[in-house]
Amino acid sequence: MASARGISGGSRSAFWAVFLTPALWMMLFFVVPLSVIWAYSFGRTLGLTEVVVTGTLANYVRVFDPVYLMIFAKSLVFAGVTTAICLIIGFPYALVMTFASARAKILLLLAIMLPFWTNLLVRTYALMAVMRTEGWINDGFGLVGLGPFEMLHTNFAVITGLVYVHLPFIVLPLFSTLDRLDRSLIEASLDLGAGHLRTIFQVVIPIVWPGILSAVLLCFIPALGSYLTPDLLGGPDSQMIASVIERQFKRANDWPFGAALSFMLMYLTLAAMAWRALAERRAAGKEAH
Repeated sequence: MASARGISGGSRSAFWAVFLTPALWMMLFFVVPLSVIWAYSFGRTLGLTEVVVTGTLANYVRVFDPVYLMIFAKSLVFAGVTTAICLIIGFPYALVMTFASARAKILLLLAIMLPFWTNLLVRTYALMAVMRTEGWINDGFGLVGLGPFEMLHTNFAVITGLVYVHLPFIVLPLFSTLDRLDRSLIEASLDLGAGHLRTIFQVVIPIVWPGILSAVLLCFIPALGSYLTPDLLGGPDSQMIASVIERQFKRANDWPFGAALSFMLMYLTLAAMAWRALAERRAAGKEAH
């Protein structure tokens, strides 16, 4: 009995020893700064640098100005289109990786990971070099008597850049999910006469649906808050909400309104996560029945 209590006490001590360091880190460098910004969203600016928290909701009311709602809507559209394109490209790619040989799997994984290991700023400037009027794409069009086409500083450039940056966020979770799939189910479907496309849509996708939802969120959420890619590749009509938030904190020096915009973005993120949890619960309920 005493030894059992000793083991329990030792396990408890080990748990707290492991838990306290990351918990303190998260508290000091995540929760506290985030709480300060959240408090600022209910304040107003005095002078150039002082922010007074008054409990006002004026900053959140200002968020619903049609100008900012339009930018939020545009950000949602850009993030949604980016996620859809990444899913259309990434799902077949992850499927090929799953059934590839060991060597080919490593090469395919490296192909998707190597750009991901490169600095985002370097990748974005590389895209600018490729897509500008005197870039490689227009040089290729010029060889066949076409162009030049204006691609840089357009919505097309922003979507292309976002897809290029966020494609690994789709491929890697999908590959992780598909790699654990019971392949005997696919073999059974093919043996029973279903074609490959029918097997994918009626067997594979329903089984890995939770993984697809996770991959979609992992792509959609960072795409929604992207700043560097639309700022460098887009034009005046391509700005996303992160650029507006940056201007409020830096150029306009309106920290309370910038904080309100930031937390509206976070509320949208939490809503997306709640939607995912609800979808998983409904899927689990259907399986139980």
